[in-house]
This record gives sequence, C-alpha cells and structure tokens, in this order.
Amino acid sequence: MWQEADNKLSRTFEFADFVTAFGFMSSVAILAEKQDHHPNWSNVYNRVTIELTTHDAGNIVTDNDRNLAAAIDKIAKTYGL
Repeated sequence: MWQEADNKLSRTFEFADFVTAFGFMSSVAILAEKQDHHPNWSNVYNRVTIELTTHDAGNIVTDNDRNLAAAIDKIAKTYGL
C-alpha cells in the first residue's frame, strides 16, 4: 500500500529474490521513461523502495504521482504481488 507523507508517495515491494526485484525495476523504468516521470528508488536484494514526488511542482504529490503509483501497482501484480 502506498503511503503519503512528507510530500511524497512511498511503497516498498518485496520479491522472492534479487532477479525478480530487478526485473520489476526494469519494467517500472520503461514505464517511468514513457511517462517522463521518474521515481526515487532503492534496491537491496529482494526489496525495492519507491518514492514519488513531482519535482516540477515544487516536490509535492500530484496526480502524476498517483497515476504512476497506480501503474506501478499493475506491474507489481504481474510479478505476483
């Protein structure tokens, strides 16, 4: 579940292993590039933490962030989450 705090949406995804987590990140990267809306994120082994904020709007949460979060959730479902 996405959490909104400190002017950002954030969520941590946990996968079975590193390869699956990296595949998820690759899918999200392609989506983010198409939307020209890039996340702040980190990966440690099987965990991917994503933070979304709209830099052009003064680093606040906008509909762009909410739309990207929803699209990321759809990708996560394809990975069994």
